[in-house]
Amino acid sequence: MKKLNLFVLLRHIGIMVCLFCISFSAFAQDNEALVKKIADQIITETKLGFVSIDDNKLYTSASSIPENIKVKYASSYTGWHYTHGVLNMSMINLGEYLDDAKYTRYAADHIAFGFANYETFKKRFPAGGRHVGYPYGEMFTMEELDDFGAMSASILALPDSYRKDEYIAYVKKAANHLTTERLRLSDGTLARKYPVANTLWADDLYMSVPFLARMGKLTGDKKYYDDAVKQVINFDKYLWDPQNQIYWHNWYSDVQHNGVAHWGRCNGWIMLAQIQLLDLLPANHPKRPELLRLLEKQVRGIAHFQSPEGLWHQLLDKPDSYLESSASAMFVYGVAHAVNKGWIDKRYATIARNGWEGLKKYKINDLGQLKDICVGTGIQDDLVFYYTRPVGLNEKHGTGPLLDAGIEILRLEKAGK
Repeated sequence: MKKLNLFVLLRHIGIMVCLFCISFSAFAQDNEALVKKIADQIITETKLGFVSIDDNKLYTSASSIPENIKVKYASSYTGWHYTHGVLNMSMINLGEYLDDAKYTRYAADHIAFGFANYETFKKRFPAGGRHVGYPYGEMFTMEELDDFGAMSASILALPDSYRKDEYIAYVKKAANHLTTERLRLSDGTLARKYPVANTLWADDLYMSVPFLARMGKLTGDKKYYDDAVKQVINFDKYLWDPQNQIYWHNWYSDVQHNGVAHWGRCNGWIMLAQIQLLDLLPANHPKRPELLRLLEKQVRGIAHFQSPEGLWHQLLDKPDSYLESSASAMFVYGVAHAVNKGWIDKRYATIARNGWEGLKKYKINDLGQLKDICVGTGIQDDLVFYYTRPVGLNEKHGTGPLLDAGIEILRLEKAGK
């Protein structure tokens, strides 16, 4: 009787294990299908071209636009902005993970379109720039790090077969501008001219560090790695809030204090910058252990502010601010990637898993579009500004991080972490 009961028990356990394996496999397949749906929806929404401001007429190339016609991009995914660089790198990552060239070609086509068209605008509007609305003004003005840093990094992320000589010439020009001409504090930290001179923006860590790291890989010159490392360490020095264990959005050099906001997405940019640097930094770099310590410190910090839904708020320490999708996707990506790489303990993986489930349940619609993405955001010294920032659907600040989050969740599942 006892032997029979033991046999029955073991059989039941076996059935339960099989059901678990089947369920886990289906769960993984569902997530891969969702990531593909997200990417395919972005491709559907992308239209490379221009439309006239007056009558919405479509032009497929800059050279076909009459000189007296003002135009704008045919879709929000057409332009040359750091958000496009983020998305390009995410599509390249997805193409590599799935071994599907369709996603890599998306990034390659986007970059090629920019190079095929910007010279027309540069010649036609020699005094123009992004602030007066000329397409591709960012490419030839390089007024801010936003204009060239992430896009240059995405060019260098392309497989060699897609690279062209003019691309490399562009990134070398951009790298020289970044390393020798950009505004910096006396200790070499990158800064901006506004809202007052020598203002430090957390966002700029991402606009600079991934590009510097890829230039280090391209050239083998350690000066790029060292500059990237210096930026991470110095930004932490100026922006880390030891009381709340998260980062402030900015620091003013004239009054020697931080701004007022622990904005979610700027904390995300800092995490992503560290992740992409660690991916490329030589294993024997003397500052690598310090960078790993800073990354784990941030992971522990943001974990304190994860909501019951698994998401994070627009203002991390203000639960009455809305649950914001781009920062949530960035934290899912950053934590999952760090676990997958073995940089932090695998117990942190639950942070990423809960975040992904929250995004699926509350923020991704049936078409694979991401809801509640905070639009582009500057710096203000009142929290109302951050509380009331509008949100967009599949807005370009959030779609790239969402894809990267999905890829890293798939890797977690594959590794059984």
